[in-house]
Amino acid sequence: MTNIIVVLPKLEDAKNIKNVLMRNGFHVTGVCTTGAQALQLVDGLNDGIVICSYKLKDMIYAELQKNLPPDFEMLLMASEHLLAESRGSGVLCLAMPLKVHELVSTLSMMTQNLERRRRKRRETPKIRRPEEEQLIRKAKGLLMERNHMTEEEAHRYLQKCSMESGTNLVETAQMVLVMKDL
Repeated sequence: MTNIIVVLPKLEDAKNIKNVLMRNGFHVTGVCTTGAQALQLVDGLNDGIVICSYKLKDMIYAELQKNLPPDFEMLLMASEHLLAESRGSGVLCLAMPLKVHELVSTLSMMTQNLERRRRKRRETPKIRRPEEEQLIRKAKGLLMERNHMTEEEAHRYLQKCSMESGTNLVETAQMVLVMKDL
């Protein structure tokens, strides 16, 4: 699910956009009227889309964009002459007056792009620090010694325990090593 935040100076307008999006199958995480509120909402989120107007109550779109986390995209809604100023800024733009089908299709494209990037991040092998690798090796060694497992069996056991407990492999290896002292 993609986090969508609508930021418009008039709360009523923002709520109207939210309703249009929700009727078209999007989940809107939040609605706000200032850039500061938007930044507070995105804090703690991994990625998403911020839909905003050119000028907010406390800043313009460029200031908000500059302060967004790197995995957030922005969709700017403004008049044609203001959009001309924002070309080349890495922001997707929609001209006002807004056409619902353009908003929906643009947002669909943006959410698909975010999903693709999310999948790519998940597929990228995680690089562990040497001390983390050493912890995993020690835990596998202990399992091999005490439980007469092969290295592959010990590794699969750690992975299985990790998945079942909802912890990462390093934390599971630490738990195995703590348990040896009990």
